Amino acid sequence: MTTNILLCGVGGQGTLLAGNLISECAMVAGFDVKKSEVHGMAQRGGSVVSHVRFGKVVHSPLIRKGEGDILLAFEQLEALRWAEFIKPKGTIIVGTQKILPMTVSAGNAVYPGDIITTLEKMSFHVTAVDALETAKGLGNAKCVNVVLLGLLANQLGKIEKEIWLEVLEDKIPQKLLELNMKAFEAGWVMA
Repeated sequence: MTTNILLCGVGGQGTLLAGNLISECAMVAGFDVKKSEVHGMAQRGGSVVSHVRFGKVVHSPLIRKGEGDILLAFEQLEALRWAEFIKPKGTIIVGTQKILPMTVSAGNAVYPGDIITTLEKMSFHVTAVDALETAKGLGNAKCVNVVLLGLLANQLGKIEKEIWLEVLEDKIPQKLLELNMKAFEAGWVMA
């Protein structure tokens, strides 16, 4: 059986790094892994998406609409934007952070209200956490992605925790390793 994880966020949130770490962990755990990413205007705060699929044999890197098992969203509006890719009763893990798109900042659009409730009404299993506040409490707001990754890793349950920790140790620069290990552990206990 293939596990389909869609990651989404805004440029600069570490969406691509999180996708790479999930892929690496799945490979170390012995799964066939395929990954694809889209990061068009990421440097200007645009949408960033990464598809990660792993299982015994995986033929395509892309997740079709309605076939995703888990959506890992680093920002609320991005969660709403990509929810159609998750199957009914699928899981959405979302950071409660709001990053206003340019259209909202310019006054040409309105940021939707109560996105978490909207997602819950769409029949998904939603876990919403203030990962930004957790990251700030650890000393660096930029480790939001690893906080949410720790939560995902625990909820996923298909890859041993030791593998996640080994991959983090291997892939995260030494000067940021201690912070990211703490971020992963903080997310792990949120599950």
